[in-house]
Amino acid sequence: MNGRFKFAVVASSTCLVILLLFGAVRGRGAPAGDQPYTQLGVYTDVLSHIKQDYVEEPDMKAVTAGAINGMLEALDPFASYLNADQYKQYQKEKGTGKADVGLTLARRLGYLTVVDALPGSAAAKAGLSTNDVIESINNIATRDMPLAFAEILLQGEPGSSIEMSVLTPKQADPQKMTLVRAPLIYPAVSGKLVTDQGPDPVGLITTSTLQTGRAKDIAQKITDLEKQGAKRLMLDLRYCGLGPDDEGIAVANLFMDKGLITYTQGQKSPRQDHPATASKAITKLPLVVLVNRGTAGAAEIAAGALLDSKRATVVGEPTYGDAAIRKAITMDDGSAVILSVAKYYTPSGKSIQDVHVTPSVLQAETTAIVENDDDPANGPVAPAQPAKPGEDEILKHGYESLRTITP
Repeated sequence: MNGRFKFAVVASSTCLVILLLFGAVRGRGAPAGDQPYTQLGVYTDVLSHIKQDYVEEPDMKAVTAGAINGMLEALDPFASYLNADQYKQYQKEKGTGKADVGLTLARRLGYLTVVDALPGSAAAKAGLSTNDVIESINNIATRDMPLAFAEILLQGEPGSSIEMSVLTPKQADPQKMTLVRAPLIYPAVSGKLVTDQGPDPVGLITTSTLQTGRAKDIAQKITDLEKQGAKRLMLDLRYCGLGPDDEGIAVANLFMDKGLITYTQGQKSPRQDHPATASKAITKLPLVVLVNRGTAGAAEIAAGALLDSKRATVVGEPTYGDAAIRKAITMDDGSAVILSVAKYYTPSGKSIQDVHVTPSVLQAETTAIVENDDDPANGPVAPAQPAKPGEDEILKHGYESLRTITP
């Protein structure tokens, strides 16, 4: 496929997406004869002109696939369209527990981007981090590649390798790298007593995932640290992007004995509240939660609940924005669309997937390049100041914030 045709595919796909979305918005207040689906006539008309008038015979399957993927990305960066063969492979491979490279992915501007790299994984050892762009996997371009299918490509037998081309904010040219798949090992929850950050001892708890059982582990760390004399707590959820949503609710409940933790709602999914259960709360100590651009999913649910309920001061960067219930919807031809059917909301009614969780104390990481998407809802992020080698600015501001909380 030559460069001009690649451009035509992308351009036509973008136009089709805009037309369809325009029709959807317009149709909300339009009479019955001008409902969104009538805009499909425009879609068909554009396709007809591409086929008849373009300088060379186009690959219509590629144009249509590009339009579908562009439309899904405009709605949900975690959505996927899988053709019949891809969906069969997806069903076969999902949940098999194969070896992996440890990446959590999303889609931005048509390409796969990194949400998080599991500590200790091949991806983390290679230096991959949030917002890096995966340009190709095994020499297959990821442009318009279904997100769910890319996740399958990253899995394989232990010891097998995978080649990737990666774009990072720090380097202009794509970097070629080879990653070796291995069984994923989720780092344990850590806890330590810090005695040199104010008059009261601080219990610092860190977790890089919220896999099933992590809430129980965090609860045990809280109990242990209180026995050691902790009078204040800090929960570090930076680069925590893995784990089921229920675990985020359970973590928030450890610190909340009343109130709403979160709720879900969708077009065809009635609102479902998740209130705190008093018997599951185990501490009332002052709390600070640390987050950054790699905090996603279950960790965002916990951070958003603790922030909105005023149970904790949240310090760091705006989170990634990924908290939704997703479902595979099959088509007549065997293909499938994986869509968000309900979103998680903070107690104040903010959609986490749409507006992220914005900390009460905004502070960028010292070495981080923060993409704030020029979203006024995120607010300005305090620029990273020149720091001593190894100094953790978010942690530093976390301790400062914790000292201001009255027990």
